[in-house]
Amino acid sequence: MLRELTFEFLGSGRHKVTMGELLSQSDAVLLDVRSREEVGTLALPFSHDLTTLHIPTNEIPDRMGEIPADRLVAVFCSAGIRAAIVYAYLRSMGFDQVRILVGGYPEVTEHAKPGKLWKRLQARRAM
Repeated sequence: MLRELTFEFLGSGRHKVTMGELLSQSDAVLLDVRSREEVGTLALPFSHDLTTLHIPTNEIPDRMGEIPADRLVAVFCSAGIRAAIVYAYLRSMGFDQVRILVGGYPEVTEHAKPGKLWKRLQARRAM
């Protein structure tokens, strides 16, 4: 897996996904690897838009069966460090559709603003 992380691969950004790109996917999964305490303090408001799994970083090895290998999985944490670690781990375990959700809280909260949420809900109703 480490051999794949070339300058070209990392420079292209193929290991990352933005919140906007993630929300445009119909079957994507947001994997929140923050601690239980963090999630208790600030829950992510996207349950109506995409499947969200909360598995703290240290529980990933024991809960691998809950993570779909056949869908885009975007790994999220508050600062990106744990997301990068979990990304590398999942890639080493054969997950090829895993990405790091970039931007941390600022990127996530930007897409939780009322105007953006309203537009997505309206678009879903029109389908």
